[in-house]
Amino acid sequence: MKTTKRIALDAMLAAIALLLFIVEAQIPPLTAIPGVKIGLANAVTLAAVCLCGRRDAAAILFVRVCLGAVFAGNLSTFLYSAAGAALCLAVTCILCKPLQKTVWVLSVFGAIAHNVGQLLAASVLLQSAAVFWYLPYLLIAAVISGAFIGLCVQLLLNRLPRGKEEKR
Repeated sequence: MKTTKRIALDAMLAAIALLLFIVEAQIPPLTAIPGVKIGLANAVTLAAVCLCGRRDAAAILFVRVCLGAVFAGNLSTFLYSAAGAALCLAVTCILCKPLQKTVWVLSVFGAIAHNVGQLLAASVLLQSAAVFWYLPYLLIAAVISGAFIGLCVQLLLNRLPRGKEEKR
């Protein structure tokens, strides 16, 4: 059962993730490749997996994806975001224990999974596998952005005091 403090922390993290998502949506594209973003909101999800556990991270991510689609997009935005987020979260949760000392590597795998999830959604929606020609460019972007986000989260985790609360 969640405590009030835990629910408040999850709500605060979801709000921070949504704010980062909305702010990043206002930043002009960093590359000529459409859809490539840094993924600032993913830093919150990664930190939540490491600090709060899988269930809380999933709840935070679900709230961010749903509200992000309401504020910044449409149904297709939601579908792409949800597919990428679901695969990213699954990979991150599976690899969290073995890669807990190298959060940047965990983040790179998560970023790659996010891009693959979005391409899977695109291939289903467009009924074409041709979107996978885009994968090599997305993999390069995922490694760069994933490493950056992971290093930022690792620095944050190194500065936070460790609580006695058990992860769920």
